[in-house]
Amino acid sequence: MSDTDGKKTLGLRGSARPGNVKQSFSHGRTKNVVVETKRKRVVVPKPGASKSGSGGATVGDPSKRPAGISDAEMERRLKAVQAAKAREVEEAAARAAEEKARAEERERRRAEQEAKEQAEREREESLKAKAEEDARRKQEAEAAAKAAAAPAAEPVVARQPNTKAPDAAPRKQQDRDRDNNRRGGKGGDDNRRSGKLTLNQALAGGDGGRQRSMAAMKRKQERARQKAMGGPVEREKVMRDVQVPEAIVVSELANRMSEKVGAVVKALMQNGMMVTQNQTIDQDTAELIVEEFGHKVVRVSDADVEDVIKEVEDSEDDLKSRPPVITIMGHVDHGKTSLLDAIRNAKVVAGEAGGITQHIGAYQVTTDGGQVLSFLDTPGHAAFTSMRSRGAQVTDIVVLVVAADDAVMPQTIEAINHAKAAEVPMIVAINKIDKPEANPDKVRTDLLQHEVIVEKMSGDVQDVEVSAISGQGLDELLEAIALQAEILELKANPDRAAVGAVIEAQLDVGRGPVATVLVQNGTLQQGDIFVVGEQYGKVRALINDKGDRVKKAGPSVPVEVLGLNGTPEAGDVLNVTETEAQAREIAEYREQAAKDKRAAAGAATTLEQLMANAKADENVSELPILVKADVQGSAEAIVQAMEKIGNDEVRVRVLHSGVGAITETDVGLAEASGAPIMGFNVRANASARNTANQKSVEIRYYSVIYDLVDDVKAAASGLLSAEIRENFIGYATIKEVFKVTGVGKVAGCLVTEGVARRSAGVRLLRDNVVIHEGTLKTLKRFKDEVAEVQSGQECGMAFENYDDIRADDVIEIFEREEVTRTLS
Repeated sequence: MSDTDGKKTLGLRGSARPGNVKQSFSHGRTKNVVVETKRKRVVVPKPGASKSGSGGATVGDPSKRPAGISDAEMERRLKAVQAAKAREVEEAAARAAEEKARAEERERRRAEQEAKEQAEREREESLKAKAEEDARRKQEAEAAAKAAAAPAAEPVVARQPNTKAPDAAPRKQQDRDRDNNRRGGKGGDDNRRSGKLTLNQALAGGDGGRQRSMAAMKRKQERARQKAMGGPVEREKVMRDVQVPEAIVVSELANRMSEKVGAVVKALMQNGMMVTQNQTIDQDTAELIVEEFGHKVVRVSDADVEDVIKEVEDSEDDLKSRPPVITIMGHVDHGKTSLLDAIRNAKVVAGEAGGITQHIGAYQVTTDGGQVLSFLDTPGHAAFTSMRSRGAQVTDIVVLVVAADDAVMPQTIEAINHAKAAEVPMIVAINKIDKPEANPDKVRTDLLQHEVIVEKMSGDVQDVEVSAISGQGLDELLEAIALQAEILELKANPDRAAVGAVIEAQLDVGRGPVATVLVQNGTLQQGDIFVVGEQYGKVRALINDKGDRVKKAGPSVPVEVLGLNGTPEAGDVLNVTETEAQAREIAEYREQAAKDKRAAAGAATTLEQLMANAKADENVSELPILVKADVQGSAEAIVQAMEKIGNDEVRVRVLHSGVGAITETDVGLAEASGAPIMGFNVRANASARNTANQKSVEIRYYSVIYDLVDDVKAAASGLLSAEIRENFIGYATIKEVFKVTGVGKVAGCLVTEGVARRSAGVRLLRDNVVIHEGTLKTLKRFKDEVAEVQSGQECGMAFENYDDIRADDVIEIFEREEVTRTLS
């Protein structure tokens, strides 16, 4: 068809072009496929077509123009159409350029892949040729050896393999070509598997050594390809020092090695251990896995978890002055709390049952001179010895309160010993000086017996006469404390992780476990993660002694800490850690160590010990009790008081002691063991009360420790066996022995002293040696049975089940009485 009419002919030229695409299949198979790629037809209008063509006719011929459209509007529309067409042309050109760039990139990659495959084929062929050459040389060596040992006719036969050896390779190639043709491959299919590694080829590369897997070879090829294309190359493995404790969770081991958890689990399974990531493995197994991954093992013990909270030495430049911590000590009812009240201008004693302090209180006081003092008020009752001991350990100065009208008492002596053991300076406050019977000089004299020499007795211990009621001497006491604190030069580093001591702990309804902590070093802030004893937590809130919330607490500041996972023991040390995992690990280690210690203390390790314990317990009566208190310090004090009650026959056994309300669980334990429940400043909840009524479990409530101790003593005294006392009431001498039919031997006796009674017990003495002890079968005066015979009278006696009686034997007559015993 000609194009004389100005129109182009429609043909197939340029509509499609052939191309090769490589398809990949499973097991490393590939196939080259011929495909057609269609080109997009781009129509470019001729220059001036819009004017000369139909568009021009439309502009020039108003009859063919739509109605109501002017020449200017028509011209504007035509320009818009031309601009749109121009944009289409530009976009088509850009797409064509992009498609061309992609095709060139595909071509480049294909060329690189073919070059790499060609190099791989050449390497495989060289390896194959080398293997065939080695086999040929081996056969020649074998043939030569046979020729040397065989007759002359055999060398001809031995050389036959050599004549055929060069044809082996072409024959193998022909076989491969025939197999390819049989599978239906086309002209280029003989190279279809040339870029992949077969199992035979992989095995041909080794000479009996450790063979590399197909996966390893594929990974190597992938790394080489990425390196050739300029891609990221795998980094060298970092060897680490891995700390391995005595037992470790699999996921934690993987984390310390910076390896995938799945890889560690797989390695363990290959070693015969079917474990999950949450299971625990021992140290030897962990060491084997760490070495298998190429890391270095650092063995650590469980106790090493506490190394993260070792005491850090602070430099002198970081230390700053801190308020002194003053502990008020002394005998019960000598006015310690009242003295502190006078200093604080607050009434704390009104909240204590019976006016006795049963908790450790921590308060801060600012003097008129602006100096801040931290006070600890410890109980004075004998049961709170351990609490006072803790108070002395965290304090800087001890104020020993002694009543001027009572002088030195037992708990005063204990307080002196605590202060001396802690090597803490002491200030003696002689209280109740306003009373008429006050005698402060007697107090000073009594203190001399305990090596406490006050300044008025030419000593170095400050003494101040005070009155909590009238306020006399309070300023002098504060001055003495300030002077002592100035001498001590107390300093701490507030810019470090906090360290503090638990003064008191309790389980508060609504707030959970609450610990009163005296910060000793550093600054405790809201949000800090800490470990305290066997518990850990995160500071949820800090409350000062006035009940206000604070964001942080520095050295010598007492605060209530909320956010613990359990109630700690009073006296535990609080340490701030970096992570919650560290805190939990330390708390779990301490808890397990405490369990092991308790188990070791209560368990008998040998059969002899078990038998000895069983024999020892046979003769001991136990009074089991359950103790629930409002705070940890009170519970511990009660348990210690209970341990002191008893003797070799009776003892009090505290089955369980805890903090908080009496619960149904406590009632169940008490019912199973037949024990009463002692509640100290706590009450049973409704379900516990109902269960106790149904199961007849006794619950007793106390608010003063004296009453609880006295009641338990009285109950334990009831378990004591009554004491048997003997009262000698008479003696009789046997004058003559008679034989009476039906009765046996009867002794004719003369009562020489006291009285003889038939109901009394008797002993037979021969040469002042007891040969029989028993009861009388009969007591007769003449022929009549009588109840008793007075001294100087004669009578007849016969013993129950005993006949060996002789003249001149002495009969001792006595009576037994039971005396009720009590525990002192």
